[in-house]
Amino acid sequence: MGHHAQADLTILLMTTENTVTGGSRINHSVCKWCYGDIPLEDLCIAGKAMGLKSIDLLMPGDFPALRKHGLTCAIVGNPPATTAAGVAVGTITHAFNRLEHHDALVAAYQPHLKATADAGGKLAICFSGNRDGMTDRQGLENCVTGLKRLLPTAGKLGVTLVMELLNSKVDHAGYMCDRTAWGVELCERLDNPHFGLLYDIYHMQIMEGDVIRTIRENHRWFAHYHTGGVPGRNEIDETQELNYPAIMRTIADTGYTGYVAQEFIPKRPDKLASLRQALERCSV
Repeated sequence: MGHHAQADLTILLMTTENTVTGGSRINHSVCKWCYGDIPLEDLCIAGKAMGLKSIDLLMPGDFPALRKHGLTCAIVGNPPATTAAGVAVGTITHAFNRLEHHDALVAAYQPHLKATADAGGKLAICFSGNRDGMTDRQGLENCVTGLKRLLPTAGKLGVTLVMELLNSKVDHAGYMCDRTAWGVELCERLDNPHFGLLYDIYHMQIMEGDVIRTIRENHRWFAHYHTGGVPGRNEIDETQELNYPAIMRTIADTGYTGYVAQEFIPKRPDKLASLRQALERCSV
């Protein structure tokens, strides 16, 4: 971090002092990838001062750095995996909706779940994969088949596999788990307390809207939440269309005790100030 950035961080810490999220019913997290040029150590220090309790989508090996600052990782990232045919799987585009991916996914996720549990993690992300000509019905059946191979291990370890709902309209063309109803049906078919959905508010606003009613009706299946400004996936402010305080109140009113992670891409030069503003807006 350069001299000016370090000075900005110092000023921010002096003026924040954990007052942003005080008394909030929301447990706050943030996704590290949105702040790629800010070292993890600095994000931990600044985030802790703002009232963050977690940093999302890191790996089990990152937990010691988080613990040093009294933080956790609410949901860990996906493990790297490659099929015998050389296809990289476990990614957004190639995952559980194809039978030929399952052996590699199981081989990668088994030790990943163990490492997550050993580090103290509770949630691990997973994806459906893209349609690429496959019907949603067939993809659902295939996801059930593949995930059933991992859920006994997840249950024994106390870790929950969480499939993310993503939009296929703007950011992830062809992604299969792009509607709440499809994800909920997968949850119902598996009917396992160690599988749930990551309800990404940004993505689902783009695909279907009706965010508050969707949360009220389906929250039992939502193990984690992500945010982002619509349109653009930028700051949670007056430039976007979602009423985040109302959405956060809805989440809190369901009795949810997990984490809500900021996953917007800051476009202002002072990224930490943008994060602080978002936490302030989402603290209800």
